[in-house]
Amino acid sequence: MDANARIESLFEEYQRQRNSLTEMQQRMRALSGTATSPRREVTVSVGQSGVLTDIRFPTSAYKRMTPSDLSEVILATYTGAKESVLAQAAEVLAPMLPAGMDARALVDGTAGTDAYLPAEPRIATSVREILGMRQAPR
Repeated sequence: MDANARIESLFEEYQRQRNSLTEMQQRMRALSGTATSPRREVTVSVGQSGVLTDIRFPTSAYKRMTPSDLSEVILATYTGAKESVLAQAAEVLAPMLPAGMDARALVDGTAGTDAYLPAEPRIATSVREILGMRQAPR
């Protein structure tokens, strides 16, 4: 394969990746999660980034709760809804990541620095060949 064909192939791959990223962003923006407390005192909904979007009280059970107990139930239910969104986000993100990268750790913010910026930049072998670069020794 000559250099022009390789470069054209690289641009086509870039466009495919860009389109995939655009689709992933749209899917991420559309994520939402809802959780209902075990005794149905409260239902909490959250948006893509875990932002609270709705609180509903499907029954009158909340009226018999102390403010402290109600607060605890709301927070626990919110956590459940947020966890649902985080799990969905990791599922959407996973196919876009290099092999071995933990999508859930990225979504949770617990991934190490190497997950974002590895010690050696990821450059496709074909790009290295075109640029006359060698693999850095490990």
